[in-house]
Amino acid sequence: MAKSVDDLTSDEAGSPDTADLVAREEQVFGENPLEVRESDHYTHEYVGGFVEKWDDLIDWKKRYESEGSFFIDQLKARGVKSVLDVATGTGFHSVRLLEEGFETVSADGSPQMLAKAFQNGLEYGGHILRVVHADWRWLNRDVHGEYDAIICLGNSFTHLFSERDRRKTLAEFYAMLKHDGVLIIDQRNYDSILDDGFSSKHTYYYAGEDVSAEPDYVDEGLARFKYTFPDKSEFFLNMYPLRKNYVRRLMREVGFQRIDTYGDFQETYQEGEPDFYIHVAEKKYVEEDDLADVYSTAVHTARDYYNSEDADNFYYHVWGGNDIHVGLYETPDQDIDTASRRTVERMASKVEITPDTRILDIGAGYGGAARYLAKTYGCKVSCLNLSEVENARNVEFNRAQGLDELIEVKDGSFEDIPFQDNAFDIVWSQDAILHSGDRPRVLEEVSRVLKPTGSFLFTDPMAADTAKRSELGPILDRLSLDTMGSPGFYRRELARLGLQSFEFDDLTEYLAIHYGRVLQELESREGDLADKISDAYRTKMKTGLKNWVSGGKAGNLAWGIIHARV
Repeated sequence: MAKSVDDLTSDEAGSPDTADLVAREEQVFGENPLEVRESDHYTHEYVGGFVEKWDDLIDWKKRYESEGSFFIDQLKARGVKSVLDVATGTGFHSVRLLEEGFETVSADGSPQMLAKAFQNGLEYGGHILRVVHADWRWLNRDVHGEYDAIICLGNSFTHLFSERDRRKTLAEFYAMLKHDGVLIIDQRNYDSILDDGFSSKHTYYYAGEDVSAEPDYVDEGLARFKYTFPDKSEFFLNMYPLRKNYVRRLMREVGFQRIDTYGDFQETYQEGEPDFYIHVAEKKYVEEDDLADVYSTAVHTARDYYNSEDADNFYYHVWGGNDIHVGLYETPDQDIDTASRRTVERMASKVEITPDTRILDIGAGYGGAARYLAKTYGCKVSCLNLSEVENARNVEFNRAQGLDELIEVKDGSFEDIPFQDNAFDIVWSQDAILHSGDRPRVLEEVSRVLKPTGSFLFTDPMAADTAKRSELGPILDRLSLDTMGSPGFYRRELARLGLQSFEFDDLTEYLAIHYGRVLQELESREGDLADKISDAYRTKMKTGLKNWVSGGKAGNLAWGIIHARV
């Protein structure tokens, strides 16, 4: 009797006798395996002996338990009916999709893998897989029709070594999706491997007992993994170490509108480095008026937070309600509003501003900086901010001060800035970019809308360049983020975009002072604030402020004014 995946025991998972299905072959990498960096070579790496053991590595039963219904839920939430599994491997996900009632076509570039997948389909559920041998770069030639979803799982996209091949493949995926289709790609967390060395929970993907999958060699252009099995046999795969934000950028450039990235099947994964990232990209085109529909998860989280009544009352009544960012204090007990205004003044002194200067403030909050700039210099300022609640106050304050003709307020995200290229002389931001889950995207958008002779002037609470991720845990938890920027990060990313001139006015000492001052203000006025801000919010805020203070004093954080230009 055929088995269902969830009926398997761990011992049974991956146990079909396929010794006679494919020939036992030796892997061949030539005289120097580290020089093998071609997109086509993977077909020679999945030799018969390796394919026979692949399910021992995966362990279908444990994989089924670890990923749960994540992919099924993602597809069903979007009304998906037809799925093209372009990295079928030995058929685990194709079988799962068929069990859940999806119309599924199973493609792969390895004929050995497809042969094993076909047999596994019969073994686990009596399913007859519709298998197609296909090269992703010519997918439309080998596979016909349009699909509601395409999945490319099992770290498979990493087999493509050239930028050209990756772009061509994503274009093929995009073309084969229906107008509102979804693409799901997963990848190893190569960022962690490249930056911090390899570690693995050995839980979600390669969960087989007594089987190891560890890097044999890693550089920025090659991740060579060694797979060791209980019988002491060893096999290797040469793969390209894809960085998370690089993959996200390629997907956007091909045309995908909204991209959410998960870590080990979780929306937030700051409590520890995930083994794998999963990118869920939607093709559906969104009109400019509906851009909120393509906000990333991190931006949605920030938007919901700043739109809440508790947050609005806290920033309005406690933080000053005008400039809601870190201030520069002449004395520890100076009022927050005055100290915050000093930050604006110091930033403005670093650039030349005239009535003809066009400024964009991204993450503008209540618009305090815009009003100062418009009133002081007579310039026009565009405020972009994701909180409709804050924007309403901004509009009200501008009108009351007679500045509404100089200041426009626009709802939107700095990950998709709704302005034309080369539109601004200065892009300005204060303590907002940390809320993005895709900071390289924000910087790309800033570079796009900035004139060639323009300046990017901003502050952001950052991790110190020397800080360890574990030391930032409480702060990241509070922000529902997996990372923070750092001075080194901004220097590198802005240089990549052509903004080679980078000045960092290091004012880190004020970070702990400021958050301590806000904490003092909150604690001293709790009785007056009880009817405006909930007990739960005040309690969480006090904990969060203390974490900022302790992180600043421990040297784990950085803050200051960054001025970048070509």
